[in-house]
Amino acid sequence: MMMATPRVLIVDDDPVIREMLKAYLERDGYEVLCAETAEEAETILEQQMIDLLMLDIRLPGKDGLTLTRELRARSEVGIILITGSDDAVDRIVGLEMGADDYVVKPFNPRELVPRAKNLVRRVRHAQSLESEAAGSEEGRQIKYFGDWALDIDRRRLIDAEGHENLLTHGEFQLLSALLRNAGQTLSRDQLMDQVRNREWVPNDRSIDVLVGRLRRKLRDDPADPQLIITIHGAGYLFSSDVSSRQ
Repeated sequence: MMMATPRVLIVDDDPVIREMLKAYLERDGYEVLCAETAEEAETILEQQMIDLLMLDIRLPGKDGLTLTRELRARSEVGIILITGSDDAVDRIVGLEMGADDYVVKPFNPRELVPRAKNLVRRVRHAQSLESEAAGSEEGRQIKYFGDWALDIDRRRLIDAEGHENLLTHGEFQLLSALLRNAGQTLSRDQLMDQVRNREWVPNDRSIDVLVGRLRRKLRDDPADPQLIITIHGAGYLFSSDVSSRQ
């Protein structure tokens, strides 16, 4: 069965950037839609299946960071943020909110295409796994820890009341590494090895960002964490017992 043409939505109020990215991506075989505002993008997202969002942080009206946070709460769509050179804090916040990658203006669009390809591949792989898992309740692998469960096939956290929370690719890889090594301290270098397949290159700061995101989703108070413990000067330790069953 042939996969549909990858569909990208470019959200930027600068028509030059929109048209430049559109031309490069269409030349590489993508279907490209454009929006000037987050509100216009939301309308398109309600009507179309989108694989990848290229999203300017600075938008009139609702900004790109707010849209990123809202989308990530309900969607696994790929998100690449487009930022200004002086937006270092916003870039970190964007990753904390669930963006997959970012590019800094001015950028070479030819460098963006392979990153887009990798991200679309990841998004479609996740969708494929979710469809397979949804079609078969039997054989689904679940890991249990504390008051939580992790559905491995669907990459979802499940709380004690049965509410589900989608994990991004990086969050899932990091949590999986912590669960596999529960009770052991893992250095940031060891954790970076576990997320090496991400589209953005992990570093010490990005590991801390992912840990912060996981703690929020696990309701693990960063001032007094009970699950993901910071071992100062060493790394992180997952403190809960973990069990698995299908």
